[in-house]
Amino acid sequence: MKPFEVAWTQAQFTPVREAIRRYRFPPQPEGAGWSCGCDPAFLRELCAAWERFDVEAAAAELNRFPQVLARFDGLDIHAVHVVGEAQGRRPLLLVHGWPGSTYEFWRVIEPLAFPSRHGGRAEDAFDLVIPSLPGYGFSGKPTKPVGARTAAALFQRLMAELGYPAYRAQGGDWGAGVIAWAALDYPESVQAIHLNYLLVGPDASPETEEEKRWKAAFEATQKELGAYAQLQGTKPQSLAYAMVDNPVAQAAWLVERFHDWADLRHRSFTEVFSIPQFLTDVMIYVMNEAFVTATWFYAGASVEQVRTMPAGRRVTVPTAFTAYPDPRSPSPPRSWLERGYNLTRWRNQPRGGHFAAMEVPDLFVEDLQDWGRGEDRG
Repeated sequence: MKPFEVAWTQAQFTPVREAIRRYRFPPQPEGAGWSCGCDPAFLRELCAAWERFDVEAAAAELNRFPQVLARFDGLDIHAVHVVGEAQGRRPLLLVHGWPGSTYEFWRVIEPLAFPSRHGGRAEDAFDLVIPSLPGYGFSGKPTKPVGARTAAALFQRLMAELGYPAYRAQGGDWGAGVIAWAALDYPESVQAIHLNYLLVGPDASPETEEEKRWKAAFEATQKELGAYAQLQGTKPQSLAYAMVDNPVAQAAWLVERFHDWADLRHRSFTEVFSIPQFLTDVMIYVMNEAFVTATWFYAGASVEQVRTMPAGRRVTVPTAFTAYPDPRSPSPPRSWLERGYNLTRWRNQPRGGHFAAMEVPDLFVEDLQDWGRGEDRG
């Protein structure tokens, strides 16, 4: 375990900038917009801003919170570790997904760790541990694909190493899978979990009409928005050959998910996210050469069979679920969750999509603080 700081320089960014300048945009169907992939007009705007990107200022922003690097079985695990007003008493593990990073949580760290600075109560504070998934960001690159169950085991060791033998956990996307497996495999350590996405489902078939309608809607969404996952889960190296040393292609692939999965009903894309936010998240992939190994996590999920609980098992620790209007996947019925989880709390949110902590940080913070107090149960 050792302290870690991001050390990006303009010199390191030079080859990336040159690759952006050299990039030759492919032909585009007339008027396609976002319908055929990343909108070319938006990508050109992003690239223009990227050429002017202040990489050292971005590194300073990423160093705003303390970070550590821990090594387990030869693999480095990076984590943001913020000891808040809780002073060790209320540790909370926050786990990101794809195509995100620890930066997903940047706008919620301060109010969660130091609520009294933001008009809240000091007793609502958490100590925060926000790790980078294996193969992502500043974490090390595994030698072969690993999935959510391996990540759960690594993060269990990380929490113990940081002095937290018992902890709460929250996650969406792959983060929801990681903490579900942490709750299944380490119930003696995981006190409670909070999900805003269902990734690990019960070993069951839909029974009620509501469950059958949800399953049909889920499969339709998978067909419309899940082609990337099929590719990354089966032939990730085919994608790797096209993406390596191509930062613009990586950005287009990543940003397309942000567009398609965000709640854009009442705000435009650039009102929900800013260009600097996109570029910082993309740079975490590009500067660490992590795009390829991040996609391996999907192949690792197939190897580890992480999407369905083993027969006869369920999460016994108290589980909260918050349903955002997420375009990526419709939220399951309560009855479906209750088959696999000890569901003690449910909340519906009026806005916010797949990237809740980035899209609606105010709702995200309020929700976790209420959950931490044990409020809004049922």
